[in-house]
Amino acid sequence: MTTHLTSSASPTMNQLVPYITSRAGERPDLLSSLRALRGPDGRLQLGYWNEIAQDRDLRGVLWGRCSQTIGRDGLPTGRPRWRMVHPSRQRECMEQLRSQVCAQPARTHHGIVFLAGPGEVRPDDAVVRTAQPPVCLQHARAAAQQCPHLAGRPTEFLAHSVPLYGVIGTPYQYGDGGLQALPATDQALPYGHPGLGWFLASQMVRRLRAYTVITLGDLPNP
Repeated sequence: MTTHLTSSASPTMNQLVPYITSRAGERPDLLSSLRALRGPDGRLQLGYWNEIAQDRDLRGVLWGRCSQTIGRDGLPTGRPRWRMVHPSRQRECMEQLRSQVCAQPARTHHGIVFLAGPGEVRPDDAVVRTAQPPVCLQHARAAAQQCPHLAGRPTEFLAHSVPLYGVIGTPYQYGDGGLQALPATDQALPYGHPGLGWFLASQMVRRLRAYTVITLGDLPNP
Protein backbone atom coordinates (compact mmCIF):
# COMPACT_ATOMS: atom_id res chain seq x y z
CA MET A 1 0.00 0.00 0.00
CA THR A 2 2.17 2.84 -1.23
CA THR A 3 1.45 6.47 -0.51
CA HIS A 4 3.67 8.39 -2.87
CA LEU A 5 3.54 8.95 -6.58
CA THR A 6 7.27 8.55 -7.06
CA SER A 7 10.21 7.33 -5.03
CA SER A 8 12.94 8.42 -7.38
CA ALA A 9 16.04 9.75 -5.64
CA SER A 10 17.27 11.35 -8.87
CA PRO A 11 14.23 12.78 -10.68
CA THR A 12 14.60 14.13 -14.17
CA MET A 13 14.19 17.81 -14.86
CA ASN A 14 10.75 17.24 -16.37
CA GLN A 15 9.49 14.85 -13.71
CA LEU A 16 6.30 15.81 -11.94
CA VAL A 17 6.53 16.68 -8.28
CA PRO A 18 3.25 15.55 -6.72
CA TYR A 19 1.39 17.93 -4.46
CA ILE A 20 1.52 15.38 -1.63
CA THR A 21 5.32 15.00 -1.73
CA SER A 22 7.08 16.35 1.36
CA ARG A 23 9.48 19.26 0.82
CA ALA A 24 12.74 20.28 2.45
CA GLY A 25 12.10 22.37 5.55
CA GLU A 26 8.79 20.76 6.43
CA ARG A 27 9.05 19.31 9.93
CA PRO A 28 6.68 17.36 12.20
CA ASP A 29 5.70 18.65 15.63
CA LEU A 30 7.61 17.45 18.69
CA LEU A 31 6.36 14.76 21.05
CA SER A 32 6.07 17.47 23.71
CA SER A 33 3.12 18.98 21.81
CA LEU A 34 1.03 15.90 22.65
CA ARG A 35 -0.77 15.11 25.88
CA ALA A 36 -3.47 12.90 27.34
CA LEU A 37 -6.90 14.51 27.62
CA ARG A 38 -10.49 13.55 28.30
CA GLY A 39 -12.47 12.77 25.20
CA PRO A 40 -16.19 13.34 24.61
CA ASP A 41 -16.90 9.97 26.23
CA GLY A 42 -14.92 10.90 29.36
CA ARG A 43 -12.06 8.50 28.67
CA LEU A 44 -8.44 9.53 28.25
CA GLN A 45 -7.23 9.89 24.69
CA LEU A 46 -4.38 11.41 22.70
CA GLY A 47 -4.54 15.14 21.99
CA TYR A 48 -2.58 18.36 21.61
CA TRP A 49 -1.97 20.95 24.32
CA ASN A 50 -3.28 23.67 22.01
CA GLU A 51 -5.56 21.52 19.90
CA ILE A 52 -7.76 23.06 17.20
CA ALA A 53 -10.60 21.56 15.18
CA GLN A 54 -8.40 21.02 12.11
CA ASP A 55 -6.18 18.63 14.08
CA ARG A 56 -8.86 15.94 13.77
CA ASP A 57 -10.38 14.51 10.64
CA LEU A 58 -14.03 14.03 9.77
CA ARG A 59 -14.20 10.95 12.01
CA GLY A 60 -12.49 12.58 15.00
CA VAL A 61 -9.08 10.94 14.60
CA LEU A 62 -6.04 12.99 15.63
CA TRP A 63 -3.52 13.80 12.88
CA GLY A 64 0.20 14.43 13.06
CA ARG A 65 1.08 18.07 12.60
CA CYS A 66 3.72 19.02 10.08
CA SER A 67 4.82 22.45 8.88
CA GLN A 68 4.32 23.38 5.23
CA THR A 69 6.39 25.45 2.82
CA ILE A 70 3.76 27.06 0.60
CA GLY A 71 4.41 29.61 -2.15
CA ARG A 72 2.31 32.57 -3.22
CA ASP A 73 0.43 30.34 -5.63
CA GLY A 74 -0.72 28.18 -2.73
CA LEU A 75 1.41 25.21 -3.82
CA PRO A 76 4.33 23.57 -1.98
CA THR A 77 7.82 24.90 -2.63
CA GLY A 78 11.31 23.65 -1.86
CA ARG A 79 13.36 20.60 -2.76
CA PRO A 80 11.20 17.47 -2.95
CA ARG A 81 11.86 14.85 -0.28
CA TRP A 82 11.21 11.85 -2.49
CA ARG A 83 9.82 8.79 -0.69
CA MET A 84 8.11 11.02 1.89
CA VAL A 85 4.49 12.17 1.90
CA HIS A 86 3.13 15.22 3.70
CA PRO A 87 0.34 14.03 6.03
CA SER A 88 -1.87 17.12 5.76
CA ARG A 89 -1.72 17.21 1.98
CA GLN A 90 -2.35 13.48 1.70
CA ARG A 91 -5.34 13.85 4.01
CA GLU A 92 -6.61 16.84 1.98
CA CYS A 93 -6.46 14.91 -1.28
CA MET A 94 -8.11 11.83 0.21
CA GLU A 95 -10.85 13.66 2.08
CA GLN A 96 -11.73 15.90 -0.86
CA LEU A 97 -10.86 13.39 -3.62
CA ARG A 98 -8.32 15.69 -5.21
CA SER A 99 -5.47 14.67 -7.47
CA GLN A 100 -2.28 13.84 -5.60
CA VAL A 101 -0.34 15.52 -8.43
CA CYS A 102 -1.98 18.95 -8.69
CA ALA A 103 -4.63 19.03 -5.91
CA GLN A 104 -7.39 19.69 -8.44
CA PRO A 105 -10.66 17.69 -8.24
CA ALA A 106 -10.12 14.14 -9.47
CA ARG A 107 -13.77 13.13 -9.87
CA THR A 108 -15.12 13.05 -13.43
CA HIS A 109 -18.40 11.85 -14.87
CA HIS A 110 -16.52 8.66 -15.84
CA GLY A 111 -15.39 7.98 -12.25
CA ILE A 112 -12.19 8.49 -10.24
CA VAL A 113 -8.80 7.15 -11.34
CA PHE A 114 -6.50 5.40 -8.86
CA LEU A 115 -3.12 3.82 -9.70
CA ALA A 116 -1.44 0.87 -7.99
CA GLY A 117 1.95 -0.78 -8.46
CA PRO A 118 2.61 -4.41 -9.42
CA GLY A 119 1.56 -6.74 -6.62
CA GLU A 120 0.24 -3.86 -4.54
CA VAL A 121 -3.38 -4.94 -4.77
CA ARG A 122 -5.30 -7.79 -6.33
CA PRO A 123 -7.79 -6.45 -8.88
CA ASP A 124 -10.02 -9.49 -8.41
CA ASP A 125 -10.64 -8.61 -4.75
CA ALA A 126 -14.17 -7.47 -4.00
CA VAL A 127 -12.75 -4.56 -1.98
CA VAL A 128 -9.43 -2.81 -2.60
CA ARG A 129 -7.95 -0.46 0.01
CA THR A 130 -5.42 2.25 -0.83
CA ALA A 131 -3.63 5.13 0.88
CA GLN A 132 -2.61 6.59 -2.46
CA PRO A 133 -4.87 9.52 -3.43
CA PRO A 134 -6.47 9.58 -6.87
CA VAL A 135 -5.07 11.26 -9.97
CA CYS A 136 -6.81 13.61 -12.37
CA LEU A 137 -7.19 12.79 -16.05
CA GLN A 138 -4.75 15.55 -16.96
CA HIS A 139 -1.87 13.94 -15.04
CA ALA A 140 -2.86 10.26 -14.96
CA ARG A 141 -0.77 9.21 -17.96
CA ALA A 142 2.33 11.11 -16.87
CA ALA A 143 2.01 9.71 -13.36
CA ALA A 144 1.72 6.16 -14.70
CA GLN A 145 4.82 6.63 -16.85
CA GLN A 146 7.06 8.44 -14.35
CA CYS A 147 6.30 6.74 -11.06
CA PRO A 148 9.14 4.26 -10.34
CA HIS A 149 7.14 2.12 -7.94
CA LEU A 150 4.63 1.42 -10.71
CA ALA A 151 7.52 -0.14 -12.68
CA GLY A 152 5.84 0.77 -15.96
CA ARG A 153 3.12 -1.79 -15.18
CA PRO A 154 0.48 0.03 -13.14
CA THR A 155 -2.91 -1.37 -12.30
CA GLU A 156 -5.37 1.34 -13.27
CA PHE A 157 -8.69 1.57 -11.49
CA LEU A 158 -11.72 3.60 -12.47
CA ALA A 159 -13.70 3.76 -9.23
CA HIS A 160 -17.26 4.85 -8.59
CA SER A 161 -17.64 4.16 -4.86
CA VAL A 162 -14.70 5.02 -2.61
CA PRO A 163 -15.81 5.30 1.04
CA LEU A 164 -13.36 6.15 3.79
CA TYR A 165 -11.88 3.10 5.49
CA GLY A 166 -9.38 4.19 8.13
CA VAL A 167 -5.91 5.56 8.79
CA ILE A 168 -2.26 4.56 8.93
CA GLY A 169 -0.02 6.08 11.58
CA THR A 170 1.55 5.64 15.00
CA PRO A 171 -0.11 4.22 18.13
CA TYR A 172 0.69 5.75 21.53
CA GLN A 173 0.34 4.64 25.12
CA TYR A 174 0.20 6.57 28.39
CA GLY A 175 1.82 5.26 31.53
CA ASP A 176 4.04 6.17 34.47
CA GLY A 177 6.67 7.48 32.07
CA GLY A 178 4.18 9.71 30.26
CA LEU A 179 3.35 9.43 26.59
CA GLN A 180 5.25 6.87 24.56
CA ALA A 181 5.09 6.16 20.84
CA LEU A 182 4.74 2.51 19.85
CA PRO A 183 6.13 1.06 16.59
CA ALA A 184 4.34 2.44 13.56
CA THR A 185 2.72 0.05 11.11
CA ASP A 186 1.65 0.11 7.46
CA GLN A 187 -1.56 -1.68 8.39
CA ALA A 188 -4.60 0.56 8.31
CA LEU A 189 -6.71 0.87 11.44
CA PRO A 190 -10.38 1.07 10.42
CA TYR A 191 -12.60 3.90 11.57
CA GLY A 192 -14.50 2.82 14.65
CA HIS A 193 -11.60 0.79 16.02
CA PRO A 194 -11.25 1.26 19.81
CA GLY A 195 -7.52 1.92 19.45
CA LEU A 196 -8.01 5.12 17.46
CA GLY A 197 -8.21 7.22 20.62
CA TRP A 198 -4.46 6.69 21.08
CA PHE A 199 -3.51 6.89 17.42
CA LEU A 200 -1.72 9.68 15.54
CA ALA A 201 -2.66 9.41 11.87
CA SER A 202 -0.38 10.22 8.95
CA GLN A 203 -2.21 8.65 5.98
CA MET A 204 -5.88 8.27 5.13
CA VAL A 205 -7.18 5.10 3.48
CA ARG A 206 -10.17 4.66 1.20
CA ARG A 207 -11.89 1.55 -0.12
CA LEU A 208 -12.40 1.10 -3.85
CA ARG A 209 -15.71 -0.68 -3.47
CA ALA A 210 -17.11 -0.30 -6.98
CA TYR A 211 -14.47 -0.13 -9.68
CA THR A 212 -13.31 -1.34 -13.07
CA VAL A 213 -9.74 -2.22 -14.01
CA ILE A 214 -8.99 -0.14 -17.10
CA THR A 215 -6.26 1.01 -19.45
CA LEU A 216 -5.62 4.74 -19.30
CA GLY A 217 -5.61 4.87 -23.07
CA ASP A 218 -9.30 4.00 -22.95
CA LEU A 219 -10.10 7.25 -21.17
CA PRO A 220 -10.82 10.44 -23.07
CA ASN A 221 -8.24 13.20 -23.08
CA PRO A 222 -8.92 15.87 -20.43
